[in-house]
Amino acid sequence: MSLTANRYDERFAAGWQLPFPVAAETIIYKGALVCLDADGCLVPAADTAGLRFVGVARDSGDNSSGSDGDLEVVVVTQGSIVVAKSGAAAGDVGASAFCSDDETVALSTENEVYAGLVVAVTDSGHVRLRFDAGDCAPAA
Repeated sequence: MSLTANRYDERFAAGWQLPFPVAAETIIYKGALVCLDADGCLVPAADTAGLRFVGVARDSGDNSSGSDGDLEVVVVTQGSIVVAKSGAAAGDVGASAFCSDDETVALSTENEVYAGLVVAVTDSGHVRLRFDAGDCAPAA
């Protein structure tokens, strides 16, 4: 399920931070997994063809009544964060993770928008995702 409010950041470990323009008619929630669309604008992560994962939103931003780029949101492009993953199990550690939505990853999705590697399982519904926007290739 996609975020509908800001996420707390106690689960987050910091890395590099960069501002990105937000897409028109888009709300980005703090702590959301985020991608760039074909126009280079920030959108909530989704299993959508053509999106490129860039990290985790450090801040929230409401561009719901704006045009592309009217607002910028700072994104942490390297680090780790606990995210939702259905049926998380010890065997998931070391596997590539792909965006399902802005708070959920899966080991396989239709469009395989690569988010990072599973580095730990925190419980049956959550994993720690290590991400680096400069590392765009899934594990073999």
